[in-house]
Amino acid sequence: MPHASFLNRQGLHLRPDPARVIVRPFKPATEPRDLNPTDKRRANHIVDRVLALNSEAVAAQLADVLDNFEGRHRNLLETFEARADEMEDAFEAHGLFSKSQRQLIGAYFLSEYSFEASALFNPSIVPHPDQSAAPKGGLRFIISLRAVGEGHVSSLTFRTGTIAADGSLAVDPTARLASVPRISHRASGPDGDRVELMFGPEQDLSERVIFPVTDSQSNGIEDARFVKFSDGGRETYYATYTAYSGRAIRSELIETRDFMSFRMTPLRGAAAQNKGMALFPGKIDGRYAMIGRQDNENLYLLYSDDLHTWEGGRLLLKPQFPWEFVQIGNCGSPVELDEGWLLLTHGVGPIRKYSIGAALLDKHDPSKVLARSREPLLRPDPSEREGYVPNVVYTCGAMRHNDQIILPYAVSDTFSNFATIKIAALLDTMRR
Repeated sequence: MPHASFLNRQGLHLRPDPARVIVRPFKPATEPRDLNPTDKRRANHIVDRVLALNSEAVAAQLADVLDNFEGRHRNLLETFEARADEMEDAFEAHGLFSKSQRQLIGAYFLSEYSFEASALFNPSIVPHPDQSAAPKGGLRFIISLRAVGEGHVSSLTFRTGTIAADGSLAVDPTARLASVPRISHRASGPDGDRVELMFGPEQDLSERVIFPVTDSQSNGIEDARFVKFSDGGRETYYATYTAYSGRAIRSELIETRDFMSFRMTPLRGAAAQNKGMALFPGKIDGRYAMIGRQDNENLYLLYSDDLHTWEGGRLLLKPQFPWEFVQIGNCGSPVELDEGWLLLTHGVGPIRKYSIGAALLDKHDPSKVLARSREPLLRPDPSEREGYVPNVVYTCGAMRHNDQIILPYAVSDTFSNFATIKIAALLDTMRR
């Protein structure tokens, strides 16, 4: 089938880079489980071995560690000390550690993790909150991406870029370092932990990595669908994402105003016990609105007075065309157009081939479907079929800029690319 005439692939590839590493807690155990008595004995054996070294040997070993790893991470000595403090409950009673002993002990309970060694995919895009350096007639943007490393653990990472006045795209180079945030607050509740995270202003946005920090996320933060949400003049960036514990999935919400501090909160209600939720960019008739897929097959429209509680839902779209007969799902938050809400969808067809389509919903009553793409807007190109999961194109959110849709998309669960879509031509095709 020929390519859609209104869509232009950019060839602006974002590929996983195994050289990008963070440090994460390491335990002498099979993570993510807590330390059992045998694990604690092993941990204390490590402490005993360090304490058996004289001060010169400790200093020499610590210097060797720094020589090997300094320049790969920020504030390593402080990180070592903090990790030793975190492990203190597992340690048997001991005398006061010297500063060097504490730093060296902490180093033994950390490991480097190449967070995007395997994949960099399922992107979403929003306008950057700081447009001071935007080109004239253009826009700065932020891309969120799902990164996958060892053990298939997913984390959230970011890139920045610009759209020029002529609509051309550029992505900024990534920072040399990568860092995880400080947990500034944690509160436990019946639905799980609510966590607040803080990065430092010296950390470039592309340096910031949100790695799993709660039990519900322990095996992955997956497929964040970011949207710029406006409410009475106040703008907040929200993203629904899938938290995966290794046993169960559920939807959770992340919010930020500056992409430096983030709050992560579990979502409640029957509709949140699945994946693929996407928030509208503003309230509709005074209520929050969401697209969901509670039954793994169809799309539903949900309303709620409480941003964190989602029940019920009204059937909105079900598989209709051969390229989506297996299932459909949303591909990010609806994009507001003059003509209505543009909802990008994914469809699964024969041989589990994923394609991207679209529907146009009424601006005032999005339960009304005004138009729908009979054929995919984007399907795996011959050059994009191979990867970790073959025959997949997928996105977690697009953005409008002037007369175009800017669509970042993932290729076979491996890397990401961009496409631009002419809005008028797309709508004309959908209405035929």
